[in-house]
Amino acid sequence: MAVDHSPELPNSSCDDDDGQIRTGTLWSCTAHIITAVIGAGVLSLAWSTSQLGWIAGPVALFCFAFITYVSAFLLADCYRSPDPVKGIRNRTYMDAVRLNLGEIHTWFCGLLQYLSFYGTAIAYVITTSTSMRAIQKSNCYHKEGHDAPCAYGDTTYMLIFGAFQIFVSQIPDFHNMEWLSIVAAIMSFTYSFIGFGLGFAKVIENGTIKGSLTGVPASNIADKLWLAFQALGDIAFAYPYSIILLEIQDTLKSTPPENKTMKKASIFAILITTFFYLCCGCFGYAAFGNDTPGNLLTGFGFYEPFWLVDFANACIVLHLVGGYQIFSQPVFAFFERWFTQKYPNSVFVNKFFTFKLPSLPPLKVNLFRICFRTVYVVSTTAIAMIFPYFNQVLGVLGAFNFWPLAIYFPVEMYFVQKKIIPWTRKWIVLRTFSIICLFITIAGLIGSIEGLISARFG
Repeated sequence: MAVDHSPELPNSSCDDDDGQIRTGTLWSCTAHIITAVIGAGVLSLAWSTSQLGWIAGPVALFCFAFITYVSAFLLADCYRSPDPVKGIRNRTYMDAVRLNLGEIHTWFCGLLQYLSFYGTAIAYVITTSTSMRAIQKSNCYHKEGHDAPCAYGDTTYMLIFGAFQIFVSQIPDFHNMEWLSIVAAIMSFTYSFIGFGLGFAKVIENGTIKGSLTGVPASNIADKLWLAFQALGDIAFAYPYSIILLEIQDTLKSTPPENKTMKKASIFAILITTFFYLCCGCFGYAAFGNDTPGNLLTGFGFYEPFWLVDFANACIVLHLVGGYQIFSQPVFAFFERWFTQKYPNSVFVNKFFTFKLPSLPPLKVNLFRICFRTVYVVSTTAIAMIFPYFNQVLGVLGAFNFWPLAIYFPVEMYFVQKKIIPWTRKWIVLRTFSIICLFITIAGLIGSIEGLISARFG
């Protein structure tokens, strides 16, 4: 073992202005986006559609797709300031907010962004455990029959996933995980297509399209509104990737300009995800109607062919291994950078120990990195074990972060970046757009919190 007495530095061969090599392309960027977007949320869309009905459900999916693209379009131009092509890089969302909106907005943005990253990691632990449990459950039903008491807990699976994430979390940074995002994107396509195929097959088997224009009936108007609002929160969680957009854009080569590549990648990714979302949401609702399960692949009914269900859930697990890292690496980078600046002379924080194993490239290990990332993974796993409520957790996360991170900050930064004059046509349109999205966020947050409270204490 050799000891490296200096912090890990970027390669001297730099892409342009900051010493960091960037090799990202349109396709790697699209893979990162799809890995970030098609995740736990897609599995709840059939349930969301069932609560909203055949009119409002698909309309909501299209509206959120449009909102997501507008948000991505506005934010992509904020990667460099003041000029979107030749300006100074804003390597993170917080950097862009700090430069355009000031310190107060930066603190508020950072709080929401990192809470969202942390919450999404918790949601992915929950989703992975339910998928692992579903594999065992479907095998049990196949062997023992659908009336067998095939009940399994989540705790063991959460611990397994957490233990594996401790290992995977040692990937140094975003620039070293392109391969993981590509694998995760392929997995997301696979299980989304299987969910669509199983729903379509179930519709053919039933010989009818289930569901209604107004969705699942409720005992009273208040209950109907809570469920509809929670459905909006679930859809809000499924789409936006604004909180991770600039971090993804920072992996791109500077030629062609990063904002142009990001906009193209966003179009491709949103079109692909919307197609799968509509297929899973609509065919899932058509197959099960008022009995649509909260998690499409882990609810009742999808037990045969059991091997296909097992394969789909295995794909979910593999995808969420990468998805967890997509949303955790920015947290790791932020805190490790902060501690490095705070304690520049600390051996524990800054020194890298190099291990040379036979037939393998040198492995650099940092003690602080190992400890911090391990504690982070353990904490997300522990909280997931306390609140293992799939739909409700997704709804709260989606609604809580949708307006401020996906709408408010991108719109306000765009006003500053482009020097938009108040009360001009563009200003009025974007301000109205922001206010409408605020009302959607409030509705989704209220419904999702009510659902989480009912699930936990009801």
